[in-house]
This record gives sequence, structure tokens and C-alpha cells, in this order.
Amino acid sequence: MVIKALKGTKDILPQDIELWHKLESRALDIFTKYGYKEIRTPILESTELFARGVGDTTDIVNKEMYTFEKSDRSITLRPENTAGVVRSFIENGMTRLSPPVKLWYKGPMFRYERPQAGRQRQFHQVGVEMFGIEQPSADAEVILLAVEYLKSLGLCDLEVEINSLGCPSCREEYKKKIKEILKPEFDNLCEDCQNRYEKNPLRLLDCKVDSCREIFDKPEIKKVIQSDFICEECAKHFADLKSYLDKMHVKYSENKLLVRGLDYYNRTVFEIKSNNLGSQNAVCGGGRYDSLVKNLGGEDTPAVGWAMGMERLCSLLPSVEPEKLDAYVVSNFSADAFELVQELRKQGIKAEFDLADKKFTKQLEKASKIAKFALILGEDEIKAGKVSVKDLEKSVQTTVDRKDVVKQIKG
Repeated sequence: MVIKALKGTKDILPQDIELWHKLESRALDIFTKYGYKEIRTPILESTELFARGVGDTTDIVNKEMYTFEKSDRSITLRPENTAGVVRSFIENGMTRLSPPVKLWYKGPMFRYERPQAGRQRQFHQVGVEMFGIEQPSADAEVILLAVEYLKSLGLCDLEVEINSLGCPSCREEYKKKIKEILKPEFDNLCEDCQNRYEKNPLRLLDCKVDSCREIFDKPEIKKVIQSDFICEECAKHFADLKSYLDKMHVKYSENKLLVRGLDYYNRTVFEIKSNNLGSQNAVCGGGRYDSLVKNLGGEDTPAVGWAMGMERLCSLLPSVEPEKLDAYVVSNFSADAFELVQELRKQGIKAEFDLADKKFTKQLEKASKIAKFALILGEDEIKAGKVSVKDLEKSVQTTVDRKDVVKQIKG
């Protein structure tokens, strides 16, 4: 029996990897320009990190984590990376660094959920985290960074949605109002929303079930949801954020139902959406999480960040044509061809030759498909210390001294 990949996991094949390289190289280029340094955290973390960080009332912790026991310890494959980056920030003494501390990451995450387009059980994220700045300029920068990164990939038809969840004190009154207005509808809420009603009523607003959305659209309920519940300080933070985004010409809309699915968010939350992804159309999500560092044992440190699903980005982008070799050596003299290829590789030329001793015409045919130049090395060329160089795009062939091959290829 053939062993296949587990459900919800996929191989990233050579014909697809060029697009992934594009996502990663653009991230390195743009994030570095903004002053972010790459961090790589372990895929395995203590389960407690996510229970305390992400929140034990979230779907991620309750339903979706891959958790197992090993040597009397509970270990989890990371379902997201903010908690892991915060753990590293604390453990490695980055609180002593002058703020802002700007970090970015890429890598695989794991969640047990129903596989669908752009979402797998093993999936990949690219994300940024900024520590140490409480001002809304930090919120604006990370949103602008996300927009610039997406535009650099050719994604311009995007919608930025923002909201403010307020601080813990002003949010409590809002939670009470939400529970009060939804109490008569309790029996009509979906099972998940009924569970969230007491534990985390704000999460009700994040529900995607149609029957719940219809309840939230009722005028008397919508009025409460759309009310300006945040305190004066939080309102100023949100107003200043919008002012920064206006100044940077970032188009956005306010969405009072936007709460995000993780417990650690406060004040600013945001999503960037694409209309080409159907109902599950968010390509980027993030926000401010000022209490998370302290909750995980560190000093009181403001923070803000976001993450993007790389599979979703790939689904929105055209495939990238594999880059051709600089040269393919065509010869019936394998040892000499091998020697020439190695000379070229040492000089930075991407080159190959036929390892299987195929006929000359077959080698030339392959060269025309995968290389820019065919380097013909026959008996006459070997004796004369020369190489015939054929430009496969222009169909022009010249014979040059062996020492001049690299110069001929580079033009």
C-alpha cells in the first residue's frame, strides 16, 4: 500500500517552490527596510504557553491544538507564533533592549480543523511583532508594513478593516451590554456562541454562522454592537491611529464586529481581506496585545503585530516560472563535461550536464527547455581548448576560448 501525506498536509513541490521563495525574499527585503530582525522559534512549545497566552476559551486551545504528553510534560505543536515570540522575548532578555524591538518570522503552524482552500492542518505563516511602543504610531506602522508587503507581491485589490476593543476596564461594561441584549436570543445562538456567552461574550461577534449573524443584524442588537463603548483614552488612541493611516494614504473601513479570535488582543484589531477568497477572505490579521508579555511572566510591555497565511497568499498569486539555468553542457564526453560544469559553478554560473549519457540530440533538446545557453563540448572543442556557446533565446552560436565562456554567458 502506498503511504500518502496526512489529511490536511501538503508537499510543496519543486514547481511550486519559486512562488514560496518570492514570498520569503520579499518579506526579508521589506521587513528589513522597516528595521525588523528575523527570529526563529521552536515548533514545539509547552502547552501552558498557549493556554495562558492565546486563551483557554478560544477555539484554538479548546479544539484545534495538537497536544501530547512526553516525560510527564504536556507539549503542543505551535498553532500560532505570537505566544512563542513573546516567550522568547522574555526568556532571552530582550526587555532590556531599547524599544522598539522589531521581530519577524516565517514557518509552519499546526491546527486540527477541517481542511479547505488556503487552510491546512499544517500551514505556514509570515508575521511581525513590535514590542515596547504604546503609541498608535506603532499600530499604524505594522498595518502600513502589511499593506506594502502585499502590494509588493502584486496584491492591490484589498480591504483593510479596523476596530478598537478598548482596554480591559472599558471593555467590561461593553461585555455586560452584549450579554444583556443577547440574553433573549440565547436559545437561538449556535452551540459555540452559547459556550462563549459566559466565558468570552466578545467572541460572539466573531461568529460566522449565518443564523447568529442574522441575530446580530437585528436593529436593537446592532445598535448596542455599534455603540461607542470605549473610554476617552482608548478613543483618542483609535482616532490617532486613523489619523496616521489617513496621512499614509491607507484606505480602511471600521468594522464593529471585528474582534479577532484570540484572547490577548486589546485596543486595535485589524484584518486585511481579499475579495478573491470567498467567505473566508482574510489574508492578514493582527492587533495590539499590551498585556501578553506580563501575562507570560515578563515585564509590562506594550506590543502589536500581525500574521499572514502563506498558503492563502499563494492561492491569490500566479505561479512563478522556474528560473532557467545559465548553461547546460552538451557533450558525449562526460568527464570533460563534468570538469567544465564544475569550473562554471565555482565562478557563480548555474550549470548542469547530462549525468545519464544520453544522445547528443536529446541533450540539446533538454538544454533548450531548461537553460539560457547550451555549451557544446565536442572532440574538436576539447582538443582546441574551446567551447561552442549557443544562445538558446537568440539561436546564435559562437565558439570561444574556454577561459572566455563565463564572459560570453554574462554578456
